[in-house]
Amino acid sequence: MATPAFEDVTPAGDCDCAGCVQGRLAASPPAPTGIGARHALVVAATAGTVIGGLQAAPASAQRADHHEVRPGDPAPPGEGTVSTPQGGTSPLHGAPGSAASSVELAPGAVRATTRAAIINRAKTWVASRVPYDMNRYWKDGYRQDCSGFVSMAWDLPGNEWTGSLARYGTKISKADLQPGDILLFHNPDDPEKGSHVVIFGGWTDYTRSYYMAYEQTRPATRRQATPYKYWSYSSRYVAYRYKGVKAGSTSGSTSTTKFPGAQAFGPGANNAYVTQLGRLLVERGGKRFYTEGPGPRWGEADRKATQAFQKAQGWTGADADGIPGPTTWSYLVTGKGKDIPADGAGGPEADRVPAYPGASAFRPGASSDAVTRMGRQLVKKGFGKYYTQGPGPRWGEADRRAVEAFQRAQGWSGKEADGYPGPETWRRLFS
Repeated sequence: MATPAFEDVTPAGDCDCAGCVQGRLAASPPAPTGIGARHALVVAATAGTVIGGLQAAPASAQRADHHEVRPGDPAPPGEGTVSTPQGGTSPLHGAPGSAASSVELAPGAVRATTRAAIINRAKTWVASRVPYDMNRYWKDGYRQDCSGFVSMAWDLPGNEWTGSLARYGTKISKADLQPGDILLFHNPDDPEKGSHVVIFGGWTDYTRSYYMAYEQTRPATRRQATPYKYWSYSSRYVAYRYKGVKAGSTSGSTSTTKFPGAQAFGPGANNAYVTQLGRLLVERGGKRFYTEGPGPRWGEADRKATQAFQKAQGWTGADADGIPGPTTWSYLVTGKGKDIPADGAGGPEADRVPAYPGASAFRPGASSDAVTRMGRQLVKKGFGKYYTQGPGPRWGEADRRAVEAFQRAQGWSGKEADGYPGPETWRRLFS
């Protein structure tokens, strides 16, 4: 399962941007009315702690010097709530200020795509940190607001808004959610008050209380762990599945999300599932392994591409033998996990989870490079607020509290969230 990525934020105490003002509001006694303020830095979720009906969880911030602003959160006094204003329906274009005309849903306008393709398109905006702006269009022609982002990821023929996206989808339940689906809230009475849409990227753990959300919000596109259904107006979000989504490849007569079995792959295999596997691998960065195809006959290109994908997840040994098992297949058809890195990018060390140094490395009085490495990774993931200095090699209370916050963010409690990293905490921390 992919692990949430976070960034630590330590803003100046006198910063007066909207997000930082919200943070100070959250630290003050609650106002008599309105939506409870949340601090957008990582909050260590404690057992039983509830904010707005949701267990507190870490949230990433997109800037290194300010707190994040979430739709529906309290704004500075006198400014109501933070909104995500958006444009209406409009054609694709890249010139800011160009005239926008209404786009009607024409028969056959829904384009076929895969879950992996939806998530990969979403990742391009996350990587580019596309600024939020309802009046501007990114270089791909889509409007830089929440609904424009989903229009882009779903590969729609034009820019939609929260009031029209539902017609491109089918309403689904929480149990049916898969990567590439969306969670949509449209307020018809006041579209700019809370209306928002995010792309579901997969559950963060077995509790299904948090998921990875890809969304376009201030200040820029982000991917972060988010409570189900959302931080604010949670009860009003509805899940939808794009009508054009396919289980696997966008072409070919056979595609499935169900693992077809080990016998479908390996030397001598010749079937449509091998073709589907190859096309999914190409979508995830494996094109360079194929001089032709992919096709139905299993070959060395399929094995090398599969192995590259497995290693990109940090797997080794029998877990990265180049033969797809149920987990490899699940990651590919749902768009989960890391893409295959470019040839020569990163290298083996970048893709490998470091060896767990043992429990003795994380006890009072312990001092080692492993403690420093762990602390830096906690800061990178957004759990660094407990460090007033460092991280350093000597184990301390700041390390324990940061680890505990990370463990609770996984949905663990009791002895599983005691602040001392075991092998599974270590693996998730570095995944």
